[in-house]
Amino acid sequence: MQSSITEEAKTMDLAAIQAALREHKFDGWLFYDHHYRDPLAYRILGLGEGLHVTRRWFYFIPATGEPKKLVHRIESGRLDPLPGTKAVYSSWQELESQVRTLTAGATKIAMQYSPRNAIMYVSMVDAGTVEMLRALGKEIVSSADLVSLFEAVLNDDQIATHYVAQQKIDAVLAAGWQEIGRRTLSGGTHEFAMVEFLSEGMAREGLVWEHGPNVSCGANSADSHYEPTVASSKPIRKGDFVLIDIWGKLNRPDACYYDITWTGVVDREPTAREQMIFETVRNARDAAVKAVKDAFTSNQPIAGWQADDAARGVIAQAGLKDWFTHRTGHNIGPVLHGNGANLDNLETHDERLILPKTCFSVEPGLYFPGEFGVRSEVDMIALPGKAEVTGRIQTELVRI
Repeated sequence: MQSSITEEAKTMDLAAIQAALREHKFDGWLFYDHHYRDPLAYRILGLGEGLHVTRRWFYFIPATGEPKKLVHRIESGRLDPLPGTKAVYSSWQELESQVRTLTAGATKIAMQYSPRNAIMYVSMVDAGTVEMLRALGKEIVSSADLVSLFEAVLNDDQIATHYVAQQKIDAVLAAGWQEIGRRTLSGGTHEFAMVEFLSEGMAREGLVWEHGPNVSCGANSADSHYEPTVASSKPIRKGDFVLIDIWGKLNRPDACYYDITWTGVVDREPTAREQMIFETVRNARDAAVKAVKDAFTSNQPIAGWQADDAARGVIAQAGLKDWFTHRTGHNIGPVLHGNGANLDNLETHDERLILPKTCFSVEPGLYFPGEFGVRSEVDMIALPGKAEVTGRIQTELVRI
């Protein structure tokens, strides 16, 4: 079943936010929204979902001292759950004057902004608002690393939910490969039928998920975001190449997803080309895993782009870089694509650090339109002093 649950509202940790601001040497963090444009702000501040917001509001957390609120007079209660003093405005002139007062004494201010939109996942503030603040003499810096700290870091219980989902999904996937083998021996099956089989298995295990899972046969596996439907489903028969991408989590708002991709061949040995492509992808995956492990073991910082480079370098050395068309991995949390560092130096130059107690995928892939595609995806959890792959690791193409 697809997930219908939403994240629970968290309570804002003011002391932790202010400690992080001091560590980053920022004077403050300015939150701003209009018409619910910045969902990150609502989650980090603990405001929850579903507020009726039709006027601009600002909330400034200084590195030390009391926070300050600025709200429109006709929506003056929108930030009442948050600590701090409150000012109100009606006119645009009043708003700009109050923003000056709100940020008085602060120069280096973090906002949901990314220079050149390099990390679009946190680039929520419009250019005009940034221009207004710069005209007030403020240096606006990206809150990307702060967002990672307060959005992507998991607690011990959330980490435990990831491992529960891992055990369940690994078992469902193993059963799925066996079922493909059983069905192809007795006439064959098709992609959507196997999606239903995997979905039923996950539902029995009490898991929820968004979209998918994905079962791609033959040339469809060369489409990294292919989703079979009843109308488009392709038959799976003896001799076919199959890719399965499957993900899910426990049915609770704060549970952490598990997300993996495996590939295999039906009732035959892989061709030399399939084997070479698989080995290249596998080796690229393992290079990124090693880069992260080595960094955490030696207590050295590692950014998302560096882990991506480790995988991408293996594929480039094999002369196949043009067929690796997506990032190496994404952050994982209570949402499948979380708000921490991605393993990415292709789609973005992700300078966010991979933080302890975060989860992320490692999933390089090579895709050849009209032929087949290979992706090998594992998840990792980084902890202080170590990082580890959390589930089974594919080392050879599955023989179905």
